[in-house]
Amino acid sequence: MTARMGTARLGPAERTAALNQMAAEELDVVVIGGGVVGAGVALDAATRGLSVGLLEARDFASGTSSRSSKLIHGGLRYLEQLNFDLVREALQERALLLQRIAPHLVRPVPFLMPLTHVGWERPYIGAGLVMYDMLGFSFGFTRGVPGHRHLSRKRALRIAPSLRRTAFTGAVQYWDAQVDDARYVVTMLRTAATYGANIASRAQVVGFLREGERVTGVRVRDLEAGRELDVRARQVVNATGVWTDDIQAMVGGRGQIHVRASKGVHLVVPRDRIHSLTGIILRTEKSVLFVIPWGRHWIIGTTDTEWELDRAHPAASRSDIDYVLDHVNAVLSVPLTREDVEGVYAGLRPLLSGESEETSKLSREHVVAHPVPGLVMVAGGKYTTYRVMAKDAVDAVAHGLDQRVPPSCTDRVPLSGAEGYQALWNSRQRLAQSSGLHVARIEHLLQRYGSMIDEILALIEQDPSLGKPLTGADDYLRAEVVYAASNEGARHVNDVLTRRTRISIETFHRGLDVVEEVAELLAGPLGWDNEQVKSEVKYYTKRVEAERLSQEQDTDQEADAIRLGAPEIVPVAGPDPKPV
Repeated sequence: MTARMGTARLGPAERTAALNQMAAEELDVVVIGGGVVGAGVALDAATRGLSVGLLEARDFASGTSSRSSKLIHGGLRYLEQLNFDLVREALQERALLLQRIAPHLVRPVPFLMPLTHVGWERPYIGAGLVMYDMLGFSFGFTRGVPGHRHLSRKRALRIAPSLRRTAFTGAVQYWDAQVDDARYVVTMLRTAATYGANIASRAQVVGFLREGERVTGVRVRDLEAGRELDVRARQVVNATGVWTDDIQAMVGGRGQIHVRASKGVHLVVPRDRIHSLTGIILRTEKSVLFVIPWGRHWIIGTTDTEWELDRAHPAASRSDIDYVLDHVNAVLSVPLTREDVEGVYAGLRPLLSGESEETSKLSREHVVAHPVPGLVMVAGGKYTTYRVMAKDAVDAVAHGLDQRVPPSCTDRVPLSGAEGYQALWNSRQRLAQSSGLHVARIEHLLQRYGSMIDEILALIEQDPSLGKPLTGADDYLRAEVVYAASNEGARHVNDVLTRRTRISIETFHRGLDVVEEVAELLAGPLGWDNEQVKSEVKYYTKRVEAERLSQEQDTDQEADAIRLGAPEIVPVAGPDPKPV
């Protein structure tokens, strides 16, 4: 779908209409959870002709799906575990995303793997990468990325001068892909809405509707308007990731899926702190550590530790930050310090519980279960294989419906903004001239919105002041803030600074220098008065202060206690909502 074909908006009016529609009629399927898997389920079901609703308790992708390593990859370490099927499946999905589904959002990225042993290591790693390249081919597609190559230490230092010469003996370079994870989810939700899905954030499922043993829908609390409503559906899908067990407990009975949370912490540093033309991957005692190019920055991570505290806002401690710095500094000629760190974020992996007590050994494969009639649960997996997880979940939904449901077609459905993207990219100089924006700005917009760029440019044409960058975060235009609220479902300042943009982790001020400007820009499309603007600024400021202080604590418990000191944003009461 392209903007010219009428990509659906996820603005305030559309949210209200979606909730009203969900309450007014029985749906074929309602999805709980607005992360990558829930969004994938909604799109898969909608493109099979089913009536669909999706409910997210907070902002879209506000959990794991905005806090990943932002990689689309097969997982080299799964080769060592001889899990060839998982690697093959993930690499085939990588090819699909790169070349058909989302070429505007997913792009190739190179990684350099330093070698530290003479003799056995190069042929061992090389053999693994030969298999990695071979598994990457799929029917009808090339890999979408170049093959690996071997480098001497001298050649490796040419492309990664920041590596310490004595830290490695040579290197191998290979390619994977990366994505802005939160933006991908929002784009997928807009695509699902374009095919008829009803989508609503800040709509919390607080209970299930039942007829005897059968689940027949959900009870929903609209956290923005303060109302509750019933949403009836022939099938309900739980795609809540690390909250899977909570939903199971709400239904009652013994769960068929058990999920444990593993915390992964990432650091963001400016691009000039590490001189390299390629990403870097390092082996650690437990897993791997990535140094990932990210615009004018590097993302460095991750950790892998069990987490049993607050799942909505997992906190990074001083120990986590020091762990990442210590491991990356082992190979850098000029070590990084805490003063180099612009941003920190922590996410939770939803791992299927197994026999191992170490989270790094738990399964990344997914499971679909029918714990009670009318309810499908899907959990596990990894970001790269979300589409397969969604397909399997909707197959289970189809089995529970008394009608013939077509097979999944999402392997042939481009996301909004994909069609026409390459032609517009080739014409970016012309777009720059006609819009009055610098070509670098056009490239930035194309890589975030694809062929939906005309919606951004239309905003700027109507109000030229929106074509100016944000003061203090000049990678982003003022128009992108307005667009986040009017088209992309952003409801609060935090949604914009943390997920629609990445200002909260890409600036040393963590977004504090732009929070007032962003709040004032959001006031128009969201209908805020001065009181709500002040409330939003106050909340975001407290959130940043709490995060910074939590990152000075030595233990998870101390960091978690301080991070929870920043309350959730509460909308200032407006007019009574229209009756459902």
